[in-house]
Amino acid sequence: MSAGFPIGRAAEQSGVKVPTIRYYEEIGLLPAPPRTGSNRRLYGDDELKRLAFIRHARELGFDVDAIRTLLSLQDNPQQSCAAADAIARDRLLEVRARISRLRALERELERMADNCAHGHVGECRVIEILADATHEHGRLGD
Repeated sequence: MSAGFPIGRAAEQSGVKVPTIRYYEEIGLLPAPPRTGSNRRLYGDDELKRLAFIRHARELGFDVDAIRTLLSLQDNPQQSCAAADAIARDRLLEVRARISRLRALERELERMADNCAHGHVGECRVIEILADATHEHGRLGD
């Protein structure tokens, strides 16, 4: 382990912003690092690796509770990876559901655009469809 980096340098090295690092400490995802005599935080290699892990997990859309569980599993490597697999599968299902909603949204927008007469607003299908109060909310999976 290196002597340690101040929080600004740890932010640069990890790609995680300073306020976010403090937040991760506050919620317990990142243990509070040792401090200097002048009360400055010092982050070592282990903390930088943990920050990189958290950042990557967030980029993949894992929520804080899932990350907390994944970190706990990482901290205890002798455990079965069944819990990690379950978390990843749950996230995959969420992503697939979102893709499905986005595809439905795409189809709806294509219909609106394809039906546009390119004339006056009074005859505009886009405006007409959006103004239709009978349009089923939730039809796109919301």
